[in-house]
Parts: sequence; C-alpha cells; structure tokens
Amino acid sequence: MTSNPAELGGVITSGTGGVWRVLGDDRNEYEAVLRGKLKTAPAMKLAVGDRVRLERDTRERGWAIVEILPRTSCLARRAPAGGGERIIAANIDQVIVMFAAAKPEPHPRMLDRFLVIAEANDIASRIIINKIELVGGGEVRDRFADYEKAGYPVHFVSVKQRVGLEAVDSALSGRTSVISGPSGVGKSSLLNALFPGLGLRVSEISESVNKGRHTTVGAFLHPLPGNDGGAVVDTPGLREIGLWEFPIAKLDECFPELRGPSEACRFTDCAHVSEPGCSVRGAVDTGDVSRARYESYLKLRREIEEQAND
Repeated sequence: MTSNPAELGGVITSGTGGVWRVLGDDRNEYEAVLRGKLKTAPAMKLAVGDRVRLERDTRERGWAIVEILPRTSCLARRAPAGGGERIIAANIDQVIVMFAAAKPEPHPRMLDRFLVIAEANDIASRIIINKIELVGGGEVRDRFADYEKAGYPVHFVSVKQRVGLEAVDSALSGRTSVISGPSGVGKSSLLNALFPGLGLRVSEISESVNKGRHTTVGAFLHPLPGNDGGAVVDTPGLREIGLWEFPIAKLDECFPELRGPSEACRFTDCAHVSEPGCSVRGAVDTGDVSRARYESYLKLRREIEEQAND
C-alpha cells in the first residue's frame, strides 16, 4: 500500500459484469470498477494478471481502477471473424500445459496447438503429464520424448501417488503461470496436493468459469499459498484456442526444433512443404526432427490456409 491510504496497487484476479476483483499489495481482496476514461480507452483492455492502481471513490464508498500499469507479457489469441486480438491473461511468466497419460487419452496435436500459441506470444512453456501410474513409465516417456528433444521441460507426475510433485512445486515458485489442458487431467487435484490451503474443489478449474463477455475469457488468478509469490491463472479460453489470422510465415518459428533447419533452407520463404532444398524436410528424413511434430506443423499450416480462404 502507498503512504496515501486512499490509493492502492494490486493485481486483477477475475472480473465480470464490470466489477473486477483485485488482490491488493496488502494481500487483501477488493472489488473495483473501471474509472470512466478507462472504460472507453481502446489501447488496452483490462485482463486477469494486470497490475493496476486503485483509488478510493468516496462518493461510491468503493474502489475505482484508475490506471493499468505496463505489461511485461501478454497471452492473447486471435478472435474469429475479424474480431481482433483477445487478451487471455497479462504478466505471465510461463504456460503450463497439463495432460494425462491416460483417462483421458492424450492427443499430441492438441498439445502442439497449446505450445504454438505460447510460442507466438514469446512465453516459455512446460508440460505436465499426470496419471503416470496408469501407464508404464518407459511407454509414457517415449510418447512425449519429441517434446523433451524440442527443448520443453516435461514433468511426469502421479498426483495420486505423489510422484514428481517437488519438481512442479519448484517450477511454480515465484512465477505467474497459466495452466490449461483438457478436462479430467487433474489440474485441481495437482494444485490441492501442492497447496492444501488453496482449497479448490476437484473439477473446479475450467468448470466454474466466468460466462461474461469480457476479455478475460473466464480466466481466474489463484495466488499460491506459501509459494514465494507464485500464482496460477486458470484459463478455459485456451482449451478451444483458434489460430484465426495467425501469420502463416511465422508458424515454423513456433516449433523450436524447426528454427535451426529452416535457416538453412534454399529459399528464405520456404514453407517446408514441397520446395527443393528444404532443410526442414531433410532433417525429418534423417530423424533430427520428429516426423510427428513436422506433420503437426503441416496440419496447422493447412488449417490456417483454409481459414484465410473462407
């Protein structure tokens, strides 16, 4: 809190209906509304994770958001039908994509989509594979070996058996993390196991979502008890992510393992589809680049092309 008790800094944790919940720097929670000029400001729409400055509104006996502070990062996706950019969360340090080894069966192409959107926003990613007790250890590691080879940290955990949780706790410490993935993979169970004081109901994440029409897309920031200032942002908006208006020429840059080979391609605008002298396809043939990941790149490229032609 500043020296002036009528002013306060904080972070947006959720919002709906024009009322935003703010975790103040004094660790208390406040409800606040946007001051008039910020409601109509086109340059920056408020999002979960935004740092803001509050002032007490003596007439309304409440708090007003009077300033949105500059962002260090922004996780966004393109909206369909020319709707522009849709902000998912602000000031994010990393995206954590969580899948299960089984029940539900993991779909690598969906995982690739999550990772591409994080790469497009220049935000680091890591992967958590839960329920490893349901599948042989060697089998599950083989299945996700391509991602470790591409440079992504992969955590193999069993929340039920409390295996691998210490490394996840360390990865969350002091960072603001977006966590997403399919329903039923154990996101709430993982966080409850690590932070019992959080008190999330199982299946609460991605189900108790904000149905409002704001730019948060249902995101909610959970401060993590005793985790050196860490926080987790749940955002069901990432589950149905689209690549509308995604710059197709930048797609290969969103696959880390393609960046090196693409620089050696004969043509600077190589699409890595059928061009002669394509080093990416050469790396796939030699096994230096995963064929499955390359095929995922091709599938996403076709999707973007089809959307552009609609």
